[in-house]
Amino acid sequence: MNLTQAYYHSPIGIIQISGDDEYIHSTLFREEAGENSGNSAVVKLALVQLDEYFTGNRLNFELPISQSGTTFQLSVWDQLTKIPYGETISYLQLSERLNNRLAIRAVGAANGKNNIIVIVPCHRVVGNDGSLTGFSAGLWRKKWLLQHENKISGKGQRSLF
Repeated sequence: MNLTQAYYHSPIGIIQISGDDEYIHSTLFREEAGENSGNSAVVKLALVQLDEYFTGNRLNFELPISQSGTTFQLSVWDQLTKIPYGETISYLQLSERLNNRLAIRAVGAANGKNNIIVIVPCHRVVGNDGSLTGFSAGLWRKKWLLQHENKISGKGQRSLF
């Protein structure tokens, strides 16, 4: 596997993109940009699509992604990709979509282990009362992402932020 790393300077910080010739494996916020390495067309496409997202010209990512996790985590991450742009759901609603209403805490833990931030939109999951809770990249980034999507989509968010 030929691993490529690239850095995208977003309005809310540097995003390190890691992937190979077939898949994006992670998009994580970093304090500093490192050196770009490798030459993956998939990573280059991720750079383009992230730029389109942050400029308001992309609502859905069309990238091959792959991250390692348990069967349960993979099912949570799959459900995250089905939350429409500009909308939010609660952890309870997410657990209900998995047909396991009692799995709220496990859903939250899996959401927090998502390594493909923004592209797999874990920021669209909020507390039952609409409050901002849990985001490994910082709640201020979660708030920014939700406000950005709200502004572009005009849908409005059910939240207290």
